[in-house]
Amino acid sequence: MNLIYEPWPWYIAGPLIAFIMFLLIMVGKNFGMSSNLRTLCTICGAGTTSTFFKFDWKTQRWNLTVVLGAIIGGYIASHFLSVDTAVAINPETVSDLKALGFESAGTAYLPTEMFGFNALYNVKNLALLSIGGLLIGFGARYAGGCTSGHAISGLSNLQLPSLIAVVGFFIGGLVMIHFLFPLIF
Repeated sequence: MNLIYEPWPWYIAGPLIAFIMFLLIMVGKNFGMSSNLRTLCTICGAGTTSTFFKFDWKTQRWNLTVVLGAIIGGYIASHFLSVDTAVAINPETVSDLKALGFESAGTAYLPTEMFGFNALYNVKNLALLSIGGLLIGFGARYAGGCTSGHAISGLSNLQLPSLIAVVGFFIGGLVMIHFLFPLIF
C-alpha cells in the first residue's frame, strides 16, 4: 500500500487520534474546532458585546494551533500528497446526485455547483450556504460544542451529553440527506 497517495488505514489513524486524545486528557485539555471560533471572536473584541465571549482567551491559545495545523495539513495533503481529490462514492449515489443537478458528483471533492466560486452568484446557493452556516453555528453553541469536539473529545472522556449530541448529529444528518435534501434540490 502506498501511504503517500492513499488515506491512512484506520489501524494507523485511529490509534494516532487515540494517542492525541490521551495526551490532551492527561494535561486537562479538550479538543474541538468550534471553541477556536469563540477564541478568535474574543481576540477580535467580541467580549464587549456578549458575555459568552468574556473569558481569558490566552488559556485557549494552544487550541489555535489545531486550526493552524488543520489549514497547513489540509494544504499539504491536497497539493502534495493527493493524486485525485475526488471522493470515492457509490455509483448509485453519483447517479442520484446527477439527477438532482450535481454534475460534478464523483469527480470533485465538493460539488462545484454548490461550493464553487460561481455558486456565489446564485441566490439560492448563497441563501442555502448562509442559512446552513447559521444553523451549524447555532447547533454547535446549543450543543455545547461541534461534531469533532463531542465525537472525539467528549466520547473519549465518556461524557453522556457528548453521546447524546453525537446521536443527535447523526439523526439530523440522516433526516437532512434523506428527506430535506431532495426537497431543496
